Amino acid sequence: MNTTRRHPLAAPLLGLLLPAAIALSLSACGRSDEAKPLPPVEIDARSTCDLDGMLLADYPGPKAQIHYAGQDKPTFFCDTVELFNTLLAPEQVKAVKAVYVQDMGRADWEQPRGFWIEAKSGIYVLGSKRHGSMGPTIAAFAQEADAKAFADKWGGKLLRYAEIQRDMVDLSGGALHDSKM
Repeated sequence: MNTTRRHPLAAPLLGLLLPAAIALSLSACGRSDEAKPLPPVEIDARSTCDLDGMLLADYPGPKAQIHYAGQDKPTFFCDTVELFNTLLAPEQVKAVKAVYVQDMGRADWEQPRGFWIEAKSGIYVLGSKRHGSMGPTIAAFAQEADAKAFADKWGGKLLRYAEIQRDMVDLSGGALHDSKM
């Protein structure tokens, strides 16, 4: 004979707490995948810019990539101006999971490979004399000291990610305004 007595509220509490505990553990499973940052993908000789098809490896200056939700491969950009133009476009409604740019304090300007940093953490130099694949570009840096040294040598203004505005990333370029063509 079982003589163990239970509290009269034990069964109702267990009936309420057990489903809540199960729901919490299941929702935590879904969040663990979301919490993992998507790593940057390195470019190779065949990597192309999603906007214009240019081979990324053939051009100087910082490259960029966006990882969109529901897309297994990143969207590559041959220039940071293209990246910001895309991100700041009013019609940009895709869910962004991660954005990377190259740290030009460590990457070779003429043939940048590797050294990817999260775009939001970067320090940027706008208006320098250095050109990227599309002409004037926005140089990205992981360290403010590297950005300052670059601006001292090549000119330009230091900006944080959130300070870059749509009017700073116009893609119309010189060809649109060239009356000799």
